[in-house]
Formats: sequence, C-alpha cells, structure tokens
Amino acid sequence: MFPASSEIIAIDLSPQMLEFAKQKATSLQLNVQVKVMDAQKLEFADRSFNTVTSTLSTCTFPDPIQALREMKRVCRPDGLILLLEHGHSKLRWLANHQDRHVLQHYQQNAGCRWNQDPLELVQAAGLKVLNSQRFGLGMFHAIVAHP
Repeated sequence: MFPASSEIIAIDLSPQMLEFAKQKATSLQLNVQVKVMDAQKLEFADRSFNTVTSTLSTCTFPDPIQALREMKRVCRPDGLILLLEHGHSKLRWLANHQDRHVLQHYQQNAGCRWNQDPLELVQAAGLKVLNSQRFGLGMFHAIVAHP
C-alpha cells in the first residue's frame, strides 16, 4: 500500500482501466493522476521516479523487455522497480499445462502470455534484481530491482 502522501501516476493503454483505477484510488483516498500511455514508450523524462511498479502486465506487453527498459530509464538510479508478475510455473505438471494451452490462453485472455519467465525478462532488460520470490503454485513472482 502506498502512503497517503504519495504522488502516484498510473498509466495504461485502456481509458476504461484508468477510470476504474481512478475510482478505486478515490475510494482509498489516494491522489492518483491517470494517463493513457504505452509502457514501451513512456512520455516521462529520464530518472523521473523514485519507485516504478508494474503488476501483472509484462505478459501482455508486445515487447516486455522494452517496457522494462523504459521502467529502468524513468526510475532514479537509487530508486526501486517493484514487479508482481505471473509466468511459467516451477511445478512441471503445471508448466506443461501452460505450454500446451498457451495459444488458447493468449486468445481468450487479452494477449496474455502466461508461460514467460518474468525473472529472465527483468535480467534481459538489464535490471539488477535485489530480491525475487515465487508463490502461488510457482507461477507468481514478486521482484524488487534497481535500474
């Protein structure tokens, strides 16, 4: 949870999702600005933010490594990039199921590629991983990184 004094800017390609986020933020008494924007080409200056967060989104970015590089670019060098993502399970039986049904899942769930490895994407984008934990049948990743 963000402290009430936080200055929060939320971005998404979907105006409808941003409206939902704004309503939720208002109910939590958080001051949130919303902007329609592409995560792969952020319209912010370099080193603009102390903290950059992304939740359950790298699976739908056409180029997740580029989006992560943009997060790195806009985060201050001493800042944090906080990610909560899902991906390929560490359980073999579930990972096999994900692989067998990846196309069907992609088509039915807004382009979600559920068998990616978020940690590999983060490392490929050049982020320095400080902490990484997996949970929820080994599918979910909580990653703390430096730019």
